[in-house]
Amino acid sequence: MEAADEERPLLNHRCLPPQPQDECSRYTSDGTVDVYRQPALKQSTGNWRACVFILGAEFSECLCFFAVSKNLVTYLTTVLHESNVDAARNVSTWVGSCFITPVVGAFLADSYWGRYSTIAIFLSVYIFVSEATRMPSDQFNPQRF
Repeated sequence: MEAADEERPLLNHRCLPPQPQDECSRYTSDGTVDVYRQPALKQSTGNWRACVFILGAEFSECLCFFAVSKNLVTYLTTVLHESNVDAARNVSTWVGSCFITPVVGAFLADSYWGRYSTIAIFLSVYIFVSEATRMPSDQFNPQRF
């Protein structure tokens, strides 16, 4: 009868392997690691400091995505003189690419490279592609179109 009356916590916060209680409470218990692949300290991980960066990045991403998607059909039809069908197809391809690339990145990060290496690799690819496709301003003449 006494075993049934014993209070047990809903979440078990034990460290694997057993360590002193003060040592266990210094680290996160969900398996997160820092950039050196060491257990992350609770004091320097997450909290509201990380929340500001995450919310700021998500707001900027949504603002850029919707600003580009609203104006892309108009740009393709007026400046590049595409038909409405071609412009709509190109915008749909762009939107689909925007939604599928995070899934590919998440798969590569979880399966092969890790989150920091994946960010570094995709950032390098992004910089290379944007520099390779950049047109010098003196060669671009909007009156030519």
